Amino acid sequence: MLRFTPLLILCGLACLSGCAATPAATPDITPSKKSEQQLTVSDTGQPSTDKTANDQSLDHNNVWNRIIDAYRLNIDIDNPRITSQLNWYKSHQSYLDRVADRGVRYLHFIAEQIEVREIPGEIALLPIVESAFDPFAYSHGRASGVWQFIPSTGRDFGLQQDWWHDGRRDIRASTEAALRYLHALQREFKGDWLLALAAYNSGAGTVRKAIRKNRKKGKPTDFWSLSLPRETRAYVPKLIALAKLLRDAEQYGVTIKPVANQPYFAIVDTGGQIDLSQAAELADTDLEEIYKLNPEYNRWATHPQGPHELLIPYQKKAVFDQQLAALPANSRVKWQRYKVKPGDNLLTIARRFHTTPNALKQSNSLRGNIIHAGDQLLIPSAFKGQQAYSHSAPQRLARLKTARQPSNTQKSEYSVRSGDSFWQIARNHDVKVSELARWNGMAPGDPLKAGQKLVIWSKKAKPSQREVIRKVNYKVRNGDSLARIAQKFGVRVSDIRRWNSNKTNNKYLQPGQRLTLYIDVTR
Repeated sequence: MLRFTPLLILCGLACLSGCAATPAATPDITPSKKSEQQLTVSDTGQPSTDKTANDQSLDHNNVWNRIIDAYRLNIDIDNPRITSQLNWYKSHQSYLDRVADRGVRYLHFIAEQIEVREIPGEIALLPIVESAFDPFAYSHGRASGVWQFIPSTGRDFGLQQDWWHDGRRDIRASTEAALRYLHALQREFKGDWLLALAAYNSGAGTVRKAIRKNRKKGKPTDFWSLSLPRETRAYVPKLIALAKLLRDAEQYGVTIKPVANQPYFAIVDTGGQIDLSQAAELADTDLEEIYKLNPEYNRWATHPQGPHELLIPYQKKAVFDQQLAALPANSRVKWQRYKVKPGDNLLTIARRFHTTPNALKQSNSLRGNIIHAGDQLLIPSAFKGQQAYSHSAPQRLARLKTARQPSNTQKSEYSVRSGDSFWQIARNHDVKVSELARWNGMAPGDPLKAGQKLVIWSKKAKPSQREVIRKVNYKVRNGDSLARIAQKFGVRVSDIRRWNSNKTNNKYLQPGQRLTLYIDVTR
């Protein structure tokens, strides 16, 4: 996961004083064609020359072998952290199968980009560590996509993020951004790829701080000697363990599903915004496959402002181009006319038709936000019902909210109000902030919007044969507190807050204040 904004790296500025190294024009450490003396990297992450056991010719019909042939790190390090990760992967064959099934769409492109940049082949396995090749992966730290960019770092690398589109999930753009970022990091750390990987996970500042700390104590400053966050200490060993497992699969008793060493997708020009279900039909391809090749699209169509490109299965390019050429330009999305009613505005109309105010302005040549009752608007809309777009952001979220139900819980729905926070809502419903965010496919740091619907899973009350619930209107007395009232009536503080959410926002109760309680009168 990317945890910091790499502005210093992007600008090519020197490190702060006392850091491990300053960015320098370090020469590439491997030629584009390898000699018999294959260049590797030592256990400190620095280049070294070593005769490897992989000089025998590999079957390059399998992209995994192409990746192995590009290895440059020393993965034959004897370290308990690597052994621990290796043992986990060895015992989870189903995980390895799942990763290969997902990665089949993206691995050829990633391997190709790594070769062009002369980056160690092991880096092609990094999306396994980051996301298990799930293009829709979203972490508690707000990182997204197979390379797990956080929003700020994604924007620094030109990955557009808006209602229609999230470039962090764009396979081509995010891969190119991640490799640029990693290359910049290894330059900052004087060609040490292990430190670069650690910085990719925890931030260059975290790694520099650990290096300064060790230097002051006279300790080594290689990756294995640094005191880094727990996640980062396991991060590099995971990558090395995967590289070992891939190279020596037979030795470790696992099977790696082969992936054809040929392009999986082709890039097509759509000439304008297009409904993804329409694109699937033109390409004679399942809509689900279109979404998995183009996971950056949040909605039912491509971005109205472009770029007007799609990835489709490689062998479908000719038929797509042919059918698109025969399709009228105004038939790429469905249009419907809408007569503006009193009280309407662009935002409410956009929400009703699953689009955005900007898209309405563009399609109707509006310069401002003012519309009048009786105006006629052209509205781009989906060809099919919203449920057909199963990998759009709303449909993914709906499935996730149900799939993450804990056992022995019941569902309630909360409508976010202005000024609400995750902490406040979680406290009022007696749940953890991390749970509340996870149930709703969010991270605790994500912003909440008024009117947003949140799912809350609360524990079911234990059944009682004689339970009789009555509504009580309680008048607060001097010295009362929520805890005292809850204890008196055998209810929870969180229940009182939930029943009176508009009355208990103040820090203190006021004598004479009225509270609604629901009491089991048999207790």
